[in-house]
Amino acid sequence: MVPLLQVTDLEAFYGPSKVLHGVTFALDAGGITAILGANGAGKTTTLRAICRMLRTRGEITFAGETVNQLCTEDVVRRGIAHVPEGRRLFVDLTVEENLRLGAYTRQRGAEIRRDLDLIYTYFPRLKERRRQQAGALSGGEQQMLAIGRALMLRPRLLLLDEPSFGLAPLVVEEIFRIMRHISERENVSILLVEQNVNLALDLASEALVLETGRIAISGAAAAIGNDDSVRRSYLGG
Repeated sequence: MVPLLQVTDLEAFYGPSKVLHGVTFALDAGGITAILGANGAGKTTTLRAICRMLRTRGEITFAGETVNQLCTEDVVRRGIAHVPEGRRLFVDLTVEENLRLGAYTRQRGAEIRRDLDLIYTYFPRLKERRRQQAGALSGGEQQMLAIGRALMLRPRLLLLDEPSFGLAPLVVEEIFRIMRHISERENVSILLVEQNVNLALDLASEALVLETGRIAISGAAAAIGNDDSVRRSYLGG
């Protein structure tokens, strides 16, 4: 089976500084892959490189198409949605206005309305607060809104950067449960950057560990989670 996402010999740069050094991995349709590693290892940079937000070398193929030369907006139109760390909502707009902005590449109003109802099914608290300004939401509600806005794109691939950061454990548990449901029921692939190693390995089927911009180890998430030497050497556990 051809992977939905294939990253080959990826290098990424901030100005003259190279941050990724030949990263190679694949993600199947409907699969969940966790990217783990210490701060500064290149996890967020990998997501930004896939979104064409940085200068890169190497090859990124999505759904059989090379996207190296595309701009970020065209990558989004191909079906890659990015939920960045920090959420980056339009805080002066309402919850529903933020969600509708997630569907800006789509034209069919009836489908958008159905998808909006689906998001409210996933996140009932967003429906309760749909007329409130996004800036008035709690941190957990803002994270739900950021994910919901990305899902309004109807993506084939969802890039999640630190979705549990700063949230209460029960809220995190709810968000991760919904992410598993979306992957399994909607066939949405997820590439997850997450500092909470146990959560990430529980959700993902595959994992890769980055160390200073290189893949130190990759494989089945369960095997990595059960390898004490890997945890001690790379994951601080």
